[in-house]
Amino acid sequence: MGVIADLPLGAPIPDWQPPPHPPRDAVQGRYVRLEPIDIDRHARSLFDAFAGDDVGWAYLSYGPFETFADFVAWMRATCLDADPQFHALCDAEGRALGVASYLRIQSAAGSIEIGHLHFSPALQRTPATTEALSLLIARAFSLGYRRVEWKCNALNAASMAAARRLGLSYEGTFRQAMVSKGRNRDTAWFAIIDREWPAIAAAHARWLATDNFDAAGRQRQALSKLTAPLLHIPD
Repeated sequence: MGVIADLPLGAPIPDWQPPPHPPRDAVQGRYVRLEPIDIDRHARSLFDAFAGDDVGWAYLSYGPFETFADFVAWMRATCLDADPQFHALCDAEGRALGVASYLRIQSAAGSIEIGHLHFSPALQRTPATTEALSLLIARAFSLGYRRVEWKCNALNAASMAAARRLGLSYEGTFRQAMVSKGRNRDTAWFAIIDREWPAIAAAHARWLATDNFDAAGRQRQALSKLTAPLLHIPD
């Protein structure tokens, strides 16, 4: 025992209890409502919102879908399980304009990933997308998860920038991690851990505040400027 005690070991976590699986409940924000995905309620709205935006599917392992029947078949095969747990992003009129999910939900490790992100042109570059992702991260930490992950194709510059903008720190790239649509994919990993979240959450709240936007809806202060000092830089 004395020899083991002299080894460098991880910090103890007293009374650690694995967090529960995220509930299938709706989450209401100021700009967006996250609803557990429902084919009857959301499929047509999503298909119509995604129409013509083939570029948005480029880095996902599925899509685009030529017909509504193809899209529904994909939803039935992919979007109704407990993991991944898909959500529809709905506007004030109740229109589903995008999707996001929890996945790789590892309660025993306190780790959860956010992915399967696809936002229609009507939703892209709006406060609603930022708020939706902030709500998902906040829920995970409120449930007791210790780590929220984000993974993307290492060639997807927009997704990598979005991760950093939200305050997720880059942790490395897994080379030849998978084959997607017949092409190699190197996967970049990002994460926020629980002790980092309060400061990042405050940055999100400051950016989403109504006084951060002018009468034309333009931001006064960029979220990336607020979160950049909070990113973890490895030693």
